[in-house]
Amino acid sequence: MATSSPSLVYIHGFNSSPASLKARLLVDWFRRHGAEDRIHVPALPPEPKRAMAVLESTLAGAGPAALVGSSLGGFYATWLAAHHDLKAVLINPAVRPWALLGDYVGDMANYHTGEPFHLEQHWVDELRAYEVPQVDDPERLLVLMQTGDDTLDWRDTWDFYEDCHLYRGLGGSHGFDDFDAFIPLVLRFCGIALNS
Repeated sequence: MATSSPSLVYIHGFNSSPASLKARLLVDWFRRHGAEDRIHVPALPPEPKRAMAVLESTLAGAGPAALVGSSLGGFYATWLAAHHDLKAVLINPAVRPWALLGDYVGDMANYHTGEPFHLEQHWVDELRAYEVPQVDDPERLLVLMQTGDDTLDWRDTWDFYEDCHLYRGLGGSHGFDDFDAFIPLVLRFCGIALNS
């Protein structure tokens, strides 16, 4: 099947995985439209440099692509969009993740896989290397946030991404409730056309 529209790379959040609900909803949507080869959901290691290496490799193999990033994945997507001139949809994105993750240094286990790991302080510090001080091309970003986010302060997101396309939903959660209803908007913004 010839494709003239981009593939999609979904970037999960910290300590999440391709088994997250939003990832599964997107994969199922692409599968139902016969386009499972155009959705990429890499499993990211907790170490930022290794996670970014996985994402760069995924992008290199995906052909023309757009990004969807959730939480820490939104932070990574902001950097990737700026450095690769890509469109990105950010879902309750982290703005300064090092300020939050510093409280979690120590032994952890992945939410979905149960795989144990030790969150290192220098990994938290590495995140600063991927900070985008300001958004220079706000037209490329659509930011979806919900005020009921119990992990991140939506006002930080609202302020940082103020010139971007913004959606603020009242209530909700960090996981972004009813995400499936937003998938058509996400795909339309990214310029992704799927067979009906």
